[in-house]
Amino acid sequence: MTTADGKKKLVGRHKRVAFMDATGDGKNFTRMTGFTSMSDGKNATEYSRQYVDEASERSDVVGYAPSVDYEFDLYTNDPVQARIAEITDDELIGSDTQVTIVTVDLFDEKQVENTCTARKRDWNVIPDTEGDGTDALIYKGSFKASGNITKGTATTTDGWETCTFAAE
Repeated sequence: MTTADGKKKLVGRHKRVAFMDATGDGKNFTRMTGFTSMSDGKNATEYSRQYVDEASERSDVVGYAPSVDYEFDLYTNDPVQARIAEITDDELIGSDTQVTIVTVDLFDEKQVENTCTARKRDWNVIPDTEGDGTDALIYKGSFKASGNITKGTATTTDGWETCTFAAE
């Protein structure tokens, strides 16, 4: 990222935020707060081969198996955390574990105020553990991709507490 004067500027982790469709209406997305970890793994699938006339191997990326490892301290009155806790605690399976998440790059604001680059995807919640720790009730697991990514823009009217998404 560069500024108007051409200088590079470090992007803080807090400038990439996630929002979940906690109500299932597909229109409004609620900010995912209270997460202590949310790391994105692309898990690229490679096609590697070595040609007889070359000394080194070649590799091409032919696919991805994206996953996001998460960890959060459970808070009451948080619809995002309540949805993930429900999937975990009730041991839901199949399509009942699917959620839609919009990831917004706050550092990439568009010409229209309060509008930024965003990506939307359906994910399956893959619970791992709950109850870890002694200070807070902690949930851990992964989101695993359940469909293609859709690039677009996210817009807010409440300071990025919620957003809406529009595909490109």
